[in-house]
Amino acid sequence: MTSDRDREATRRRGLLGVGLGAGLLASLPFGASAQTQQAAAPAGPRQMLSAAAFGARGDDAADDTRALQAALDAAFARNGPGFLHIPPGTYRVTSTLRIAPGHGQAGDITRHHGITAHGARIHSAIEGGGNVLEFVCRSTDRFLLIEGLDILGSGREGAGLHLECEDNEHYIYNFALRDMVVQGCGGDGARLIGNVFEGQIINSYFRDNKKNGVTFGHGKKAGILSAIHVFGCVFGQNGQFGAEMTNGCYDVAYHGCYFLLNARHGLAAQNGCTLLSNCGFENNHESAADFARGGPGIWLQNFGTLIGCTAYSIFKQNRLIQAYLVSEFTMIGCTGYGDAKAKGAGLALLGGEPRARATIIAPSGTIEYQNGFEALEIGSREGGGVRFGSHWQSRTLPQLGDYRLWVDARGRLRLKKGAPTSDEDGAAISSG
Repeated sequence: MTSDRDREATRRRGLLGVGLGAGLLASLPFGASAQTQQAAAPAGPRQMLSAAAFGARGDDAADDTRALQAALDAAFARNGPGFLHIPPGTYRVTSTLRIAPGHGQAGDITRHHGITAHGARIHSAIEGGGNVLEFVCRSTDRFLLIEGLDILGSGREGAGLHLECEDNEHYIYNFALRDMVVQGCGGDGARLIGNVFEGQIINSYFRDNKKNGVTFGHGKKAGILSAIHVFGCVFGQNGQFGAEMTNGCYDVAYHGCYFLLNARHGLAAQNGCTLLSNCGFENNHESAADFARGGPGIWLQNFGTLIGCTAYSIFKQNRLIQAYLVSEFTMIGCTGYGDAKAKGAGLALLGGEPRARATIIAPSGTIEYQNGFEALEIGSREGGGVRFGSHWQSRTLPQLGDYRLWVDARGRLRLKKGAPTSDEDGAAISSG
């Protein structure tokens, strides 16, 4: 059943697909049309500000909070220069740094802007759970780039990076976070919440944070997170999950990422996951007492697609994925195995509702099922050939033309033209 949030996401995608420039902005309810004062105001000159010009020292001794905040305020001011460069160095901060454009149309930013900081580290001395770098958006923000920034926490702050837009009329979109390192924070490494969409996280490292490496979520009050692609990132040694998808979000795709040594699952996807391709899961569940009480690299509910993913364990991770399926699930060319204390590690443990459909192609590793759930398996390394469902209600029964085949409760092969309506339907064609 289509939810209100899904309908809103579809409507929004349709609007954003109209095209770029004035035609797009005029079609959006939040857009700055040609008649508004926002559109009429001339843009300032494009230039790169330096945090050093605002007194930031980067010597890991001086408190650079005020200097960095002043630089951010100038860079992100209405019609401001747009870009801030933080030179190499270590910048000690004692309170949250905020990207804070104005509210409503007065704060809209729809041209390239952001922070470049290769070689710069923000060293947090924040206490009491405040985030290190925070952008709570109450306008429409497009083309944000944060590049090369290293955030080192003390374990007493909140998230290292917090992007939030819990507003049905405004958005953060077409953004990129790349070449970042976020580690040692007292909360999540990064949090992306609400109307945050059509963005990329590239070549970034989220390590040793007390909560999750990254949390993605729809807003609790408003906002749909969607169309996020994560490329070549590492989620390691975090105190809960490597990455968590929460508040009903599901439209995040991971490509070539690695999840290792997290206290619990490498990835927890509570409402499904659009895609994982060529991702690795190694030795997660570090907080478990032993292998018997460990768990999977991925915990997934509802639906998902995995292509070329691998799980390896010598400690407490016991399989690549455990899933409870409600809709479609596809797994192609995935591997799950273990050595040493995890010699019994396998590929998957699958359960779900009768209407769910699972297809597994060319798997390597043990696949187990719960509560009578069955998948269509094709070309497994262990069994080869094709393994169909056998229960009369299975979604993966073999079908020959109009005829269905299944195995009844007494072990007899049965055949019927059309779908069976009971275990004893059709005709028995074997004696069991």
